[in-house]
Amino acid sequence: MKHAKFQIGQIVKHKLFPFRGIIYDVDPEFANSEEWYQAIPEDKRPARNQPFYHLLAENSDTEYSAYVSEQNLMADDSGEPLRHPHIGNLFDRQNDGQYQIKQQLMH
Repeated sequence: MKHAKFQIGQIVKHKLFPFRGIIYDVDPEFANSEEWYQAIPEDKRPARNQPFYHLLAENSDTEYSAYVSEQNLMADDSGEPLRHPHIGNLFDRQNDGQYQIKQQLMH
């Protein structure tokens, strides 16, 4: 089994589409619906046997949840804060700009 490259609380951005977000969960391999998977154009469809990440995502227009394969993500080291309204429910922002999962959620 492949180990996840990214961690919960890490800010990432999509390699192909203009959005970024914070990881709030990781699946060791694809764990969404077959319908969702088949809706991706075949030439852009990621392999199933890699980590997939649940993101609180945002683009220039809106905030939403996204499910993204590891091959389509890269670390976002911009230091820009995120504005997604649900981040505060899951994470605390540290003085260094990083996000840490809230202590009460770790138990």
